[in-house]
Amino acid sequence: MRLQLIRDPLTILALGMVLTVPQALARDLSRMPSTVTDAMAQAASPQAIADFGRRLAEYQEARAAFDAEAGAYWSQIIEKRRGRNAKRREHQPITLDDYVLTQPPLYSGPKRPVNPEPEPEAELRERKYVPVVADLLKAAADQFQWTPQQPLNDIDFKRAYARVALAAGLTREQAVRVYAFETGGNGNHASQSGFHGTRAISTAIGYNQLLTTNSVELLAEQGPDFVKALTENAAHLTGPARAAMEHKLAVLKKMVAQARAVPDDWSQHEKLGDTPLGWAMHAMVLDIDVGPMLQTHKLLTSVIFARIKGFTRPLSAAELEMMNLTGDSTGLDMVTMPLAMREQVPTSNFFQRSGYERNPVAIRHNTVAKLLAVTDARMDSNSALPGARELAAAF
Repeated sequence: MRLQLIRDPLTILALGMVLTVPQALARDLSRMPSTVTDAMAQAASPQAIADFGRRLAEYQEARAAFDAEAGAYWSQIIEKRRGRNAKRREHQPITLDDYVLTQPPLYSGPKRPVNPEPEPEAELRERKYVPVVADLLKAAADQFQWTPQQPLNDIDFKRAYARVALAAGLTREQAVRVYAFETGGNGNHASQSGFHGTRAISTAIGYNQLLTTNSVELLAEQGPDFVKALTENAAHLTGPARAAMEHKLAVLKKMVAQARAVPDDWSQHEKLGDTPLGWAMHAMVLDIDVGPMLQTHKLLTSVIFARIKGFTRPLSAAELEMMNLTGDSTGLDMVTMPLAMREQVPTSNFFQRSGYERNPVAIRHNTVAKLLAVTDARMDSNSALPGARELAAAF
């Protein structure tokens, strides 16, 4: 029998202990449960424990100082935002004084040290499961006995989207450049944010990356228009195609009724979107008839919101994307800002603290002007990719 080299450090350590202790103790060790011997092998030295305590105290002191400074800064952000909202309600002009003009503090102190001793009570929090396309399809089948009609080739979906978008008043530039930014220029109708294998980082799907909450909200608010459009489509069909469209129409009516059964409030739509029923509704974004309407109206609601607020010129694609990403009210705050102010106002004014500190793009491109510029630059480069060129050709 050939001698095998032992490469596991823990195994080497355990063998060394056995070879150096008296035989009687070695026999005792061999009779101990593996959990006990593992704990002995992993036990931290007094020096390691003391070092951990010292470094933990340093970390806690630095973090407490940072949190005090950051807390004051983000409280000021909130107060300024409230002040701007109040001035808008009174139709008063917004000036530089209505924004925080300093950049937020970023933590640069020591990292939290790793405890050398096991902490069984500190269990890892289970990450919330994000449904993927397969889950949406199963939910649609379970909840409504229905499967969305997906295209054989994504160009068919792009053509359907282009027809709906143009008829609604969106421009080719707006639709294509937002698509290029949201999907990286090559996404298809079922592209999901951060999808890897069987996991995703978000429920955002499609050309405009709609969340489950977006789908529920659009069904609640625009659902009757979607039903009317599908009814008109069904009237021109016959045979099996007519039967399939009528079944889809019946499912759509049920979804609209369910979405409108809760208060018309984002938090309520979010709660519904986090259920199998909401997942089934989100499956509509994959359907070649309803999906383009959902995608179009996600952008169109921002255009209409800006128009209602008195913003009359066409939104650039980057400006529309700001409203798409941050919400209509917050996005319009950036869009309506004079160019000179955009150079001076930090992006932090338009974020919550937790969102900002997790957003490296907003941190690096830390003024409104820089954020819009980098958005435009990414739209420029991604618009040259095959998927974006294919969408442009569909208009």
